[in-house]
Amino acid sequence: MLETGMKAARTLLFLVFSATLVSSQATEVLSPLTAGNVSRLAALLPLPGQSANVLEKRPNLSTVGLQTRVLRVGGSPEALYQVIVSASKGVRAPYDPRLGITEEEYKQYLVFQSVLASTGKTLRLLLSRDTTRVLFGNTAGLNGVLDGVSINLRTGEMRGPEGYSALPTLVPPSTAPDRVLDVRSGFQWKMIGSDATAGNGVKGTLNLLELGSGMIVLNYTRTSMINRKLTEGEIIVGYER
Repeated sequence: MLETGMKAARTLLFLVFSATLVSSQATEVLSPLTAGNVSRLAALLPLPGQSANVLEKRPNLSTVGLQTRVLRVGGSPEALYQVIVSASKGVRAPYDPRLGITEEEYKQYLVFQSVLASTGKTLRLLLSRDTTRVLFGNTAGLNGVLDGVSINLRTGEMRGPEGYSALPTLVPPSTAPDRVLDVRSGFQWKMIGSDATAGNGVKGTLNLLELGSGMIVLNYTRTSMINRKLTEGEIIVGYER
């Protein structure tokens, strides 16, 4: 009786997981990468034993739009300065009518956004690489998120241990003044698939980004199921080539 209940629970868990994948999947037409893009992709991917910094997302207060708005309406520079000082400490200052804007506008312009920051931890990426592909292994500190992920160096195709594949799309340079990351170029893979019979499925997004500073950021966020075992995880590492 207990075994039957456990099987039913696992089946329900997989059905919920599969339904989530289906509801989030969108039709997207992907164009093959050009020879130049394939070469760029290969140049951004890490080398065996690559030293990398472990990064994390941290909340940060954005004031770029607020400064422009307050100066445009002739608001108080002193009041604006106090807001900026508080924001630099991660604190939202109380609304001050001397800013020359309404409290509702103030809340819209002064918002928290995520930025990448170093955790102070470094590691060496475990991977194998030849002329055709890069295959990631498990590295202590990355909780197996990249384990079994491979990328074809000729086509850009990414494959995961769940048995599914995805082609990359180009990430355009970021130009917005309040951009979170100064992205020069990059690639993104969206991995989605499920098989109720095998008990495997995945929903994940991998980003490979080159920043204006020259640092390369590798970020993989995924929910994975292999043999009906569900795991979730995210890794963010930065390195230089």
